[in-house]
Amino acid sequence: MSGKNRVLTRLMRFVGVGGFCFVVTLVVNYGLKFTVLEAHPTTAFIIANGVATIVSFVLTRQYTFQHQNDAFRKRVQAIGFFAVSLIGIGINSAPLYVSRWILGYHYPQVSFLSQEIADFVSGPIIGTVLAMVFRWWALHKFVFPDAEQNSTTGEEQELASSSSG
Repeated sequence: MSGKNRVLTRLMRFVGVGGFCFVVTLVVNYGLKFTVLEAHPTTAFIIANGVATIVSFVLTRQYTFQHQNDAFRKRVQAIGFFAVSLIGIGINSAPLYVSRWILGYHYPQVSFLSQEIADFVSGPIIGTVLAMVFRWWALHKFVFPDAEQNSTTGEEQELASSSSG
C-alpha cells in the first residue's frame, strides 16, 4: 500500500474512532449534565471527554495506529496519548466555557432551549472539530509517527555523523 493510501486509511479510521467517541462523549455528558452535574455543564463535559479519551486510547492504538505499536514504545505512547488528549480536552471544552460564562448563553439570560443549542454547538461541535484537528496532527506527529519516517531520520543521522567524523 502506498504512503498516501496508508495515511488516508489511517485518517478514515481516526475519524471512525472519533465518531464513536463523540457518541460516548454525548451520552456521558448529557447523563451527567441532566442528573448530578446540572449546575456544572463544563465539568460534565470535561468528565465526558475524559471517559471518551480512555475509550479512544484503546481504539486508536489497536485500530488506527496499529502498525506503530511496537512493544518498546507502549509506555511512551500512553504518556504521549494522554498528554495530547489532555490538551485536546482543554481545546474541546474552551468553546463551551466561553459560550456559557463569557458570552452568557445560559438560563435565565436566554431560554433553556437556546442554552442547550449553544452548549451543543459550542462544545460537541466546534470544540470537537478543533480538538480533533489538533489530536490528529499531534498523534500523527509525536505519539504514533510513521516507522518509515523514524528509520529514514535515523539513517540520515547515521550518515551525517559518519561523514562528519
